[in-house]
Amino acid sequence: MEALLSLARQAGFSQLTELDAAVLNPMPEVRDMCSADRCRSYGKSWSCPPACGSIEYAARRISQYRRGLIVQTTGELEDEFDLQAIAAIEARHKKAFLDLARQARLLFPGCLPLSSGTCSLCRKCTYPDRPCRFPGKRLSSMEAYGLLVSDVCQKSGLPYYYGPKTITFTACILTD
Repeated sequence: MEALLSLARQAGFSQLTELDAAVLNPMPEVRDMCSADRCRSYGKSWSCPPACGSIEYAARRISQYRRGLIVQTTGELEDEFDLQAIAAIEARHKKAFLDLARQARLLFPGCLPLSSGTCSLCRKCTYPDRPCRFPGKRLSSMEAYGLLVSDVCQKSGLPYYYGPKTITFTACILTD
């Protein structure tokens, strides 16, 4: 775990902490929020519902792990509608997490990286017409696995909200 923590620190995440996988509780209600399609990825990506598997599948996968790491990228906004800053902070987080997930998969084969938002490896996902181009690199989100991110953070002793004019992106890597 120390190697993973060190890699996460080097990646420049704003906050990070270990997590006990026993606190993870995949909830159908969270998965149901995906079907509202507010992120416009539902049914359009191999990493999102319904293609990423059922909530029961997610619960089985998560139950295989004992511990993990939560990482966050927090940034400041001029106001709550600062879409340019939000996009830049999200891009920074996704890039850092993609690199961390790649390194974690080398150190801990079989680990489960769960990102924030849909997978962004490909400009356009092949779903549903062709198989995923990169199934070994694909990243599903914490929400796609039914995890309420604020709850996972709180149970791990990590804040979820850092005050007005901030935004935080959260991801995790589960290991055995």
